[in-house]
Amino acid sequence: MSRTEAPPLPEPLRVPVADSHTHLDMQDGTVEEGLARAAAVNVTTVIQVGCDVKGSHWAAETAAAHPSVYAAVALHPNEAPRIVHGDPEGRSREGVREGGGSAALHEALAEIDALAALDHVRGVGETGLDYFRTGPEGMAAQEESFRAHIEIAKRHGKALVIHDREAHADVLRILADAGAPDRTVFHCYSGDADMARLCADAGYFMSFAGNMTFKNAQPLRDALAVAPVELVLVETDAPFLTPAPYRGRPNAPYLIPVTLRAMAEVRGVDEDTLASAIADNTARAFDY
Repeated sequence: MSRTEAPPLPEPLRVPVADSHTHLDMQDGTVEEGLARAAAVNVTTVIQVGCDVKGSHWAAETAAAHPSVYAAVALHPNEAPRIVHGDPEGRSREGVREGGGSAALHEALAEIDALAALDHVRGVGETGLDYFRTGPEGMAAQEESFRAHIEIAKRHGKALVIHDREAHADVLRILADAGAPDRTVFHCYSGDADMARLCADAGYFMSFAGNMTFKNAQPLRDALAVAPVELVLVETDAPFLTPAPYRGRPNAPYLIPVTLRAMAEVRGVDEDTLASAIADNTARAFDY
């Protein structure tokens, strides 16, 4: 089986659900093909997430053109230090860049702020902190960007979509300090059961991705088991984090049923019950 070959379509869900976090612009094929495959398995809504200025414009335009798509717009936590300090290795899709300092970051944030005002943009994210890819020299830029996104989300009444990689304590601290928006989503939830209880106490949504099916992901399954059902979402983060047994192959919104069924097993409920809850939760989180 080729690692590049798309996995087969799973058995359709009986209850329609949403993919709460995907990157259609990084997937093979057209948007229309991706949405058609998703609809064929009853994944009827997707949240298309921007990670930089260009991608956020694309997300907003795609949501405007497709009734089943809503957008989230932001500078990814790894994007902020690249804007401020430059990207000599060209790690992002924009290639090698000179640093523009704080002025360039504020300019980019102003573009995100303008996009966040649009009706079909329902989220501000993915924003947050990432200590896996960005070292200590980038932390100040990440935190400044994160705090700005929190304010943008509150100003426009949009959901805040959090990227939290190896930065749990600081993400929770900044949310508490700045005052989280009414609707805050931990995308690709990566904490343990103890953190899930803290998120639940704060009313934060926890969105689980295909990595909860991985053999080494017991802490994620433990977190899912204790998360209140009314705060649980499902996502692909496609083209990344393809669920088992297809790990390593390209991910797409049509694979949501694979992850959702694994989640239902962890929680000891039938898939229709969980799908119904997740459908309601996603609509509530993103206000559609």
